[in-house]
Amino acid sequence: MTNPTDFNLWSHDICNSVASFLDQHLPSAQLPPQRLHEAMRYATLQGGKRVRPLLCFAAGELSQAPASSLTVVACSVELIHAYSLVHDDLPAMDNDVLRRGKPTCHIQFGEAVAILTGDVLQTQAFEWLSDPSFFPNQPERQLELVHQLSYASGAQGMAGGQALDLESTQQPVSLAQIKSMHFKKTGALIRASLLMGAACGDPLPVEQQRALCDFAEALGLAFQVVDDCLDAEMDTATLGKTAGKDAAANKATTVGIMGLSKAKGFAQELHAAARQALAVLGPRAARLEDLTHFIINRRS
Repeated sequence: MTNPTDFNLWSHDICNSVASFLDQHLPSAQLPPQRLHEAMRYATLQGGKRVRPLLCFAAGELSQAPASSLTVVACSVELIHAYSLVHDDLPAMDNDVLRRGKPTCHIQFGEAVAILTGDVLQTQAFEWLSDPSFFPNQPERQLELVHQLSYASGAQGMAGGQALDLESTQQPVSLAQIKSMHFKKTGALIRASLLMGAACGDPLPVEQQRALCDFAEALGLAFQVVDDCLDAEMDTATLGKTAGKDAAANKATTVGIMGLSKAKGFAQELHAAARQALAVLGPRAARLEDLTHFIINRRS
């Protein structure tokens, strides 16, 4: 791992760049429809760890991708993540009232505006990626980025994972089923963050492409396993969202099927698998190793 102070400075700079781009390029809340624009900004500019943009930039270091391209891709991925949170918090889904320590979008603006907010955040992401000024004269690369984000967001990715989550609530499920659900619901967008970041630069050798995919799968699953553990053992104030909701709703989680101690051990196994994949990627993967450590050991 790199020096913790160096990693903190790097991640702080990336988060500032992402926040600045989002602030400048999202519609002004002073323009009509004002309430919708206000809700878009509320859902994206209220903090968060920005894990997916950080992963995008860290993967971009593997291929020496330009920061300007990474910023557009990272912010597009972050909009998809933000839209998913707005919709997941709705009464028809997880019915949560807190997100990042503040009222969820539908509590703040009403359900109808929250639904529209998720809709327009999703389309805004693809508007940025498909803009003719982004990767000019490289339509194949641009189309590949759009395809990767579309796939990660759809029925074989995030939306499909949420559907499996809803179907499995209060139902007996196997560990294999939970893994499949987590790979889709959480892992697909994490995988897209990494592959899209790397795709902004020079092509990686086939061996490194495979290693990055292996890393993405291990890290994506580990992220959700850690989430399951945090929901079971942390309080609402620390998490910034309602703690203990998974158990209360009898949702399918690794903690529910394995127990907290074994789920923590599983997260460490996935950490080891992720680091093994990184070994193939060489010294340029140092940021990815830092982020892996951060994700596995986070407390919120």
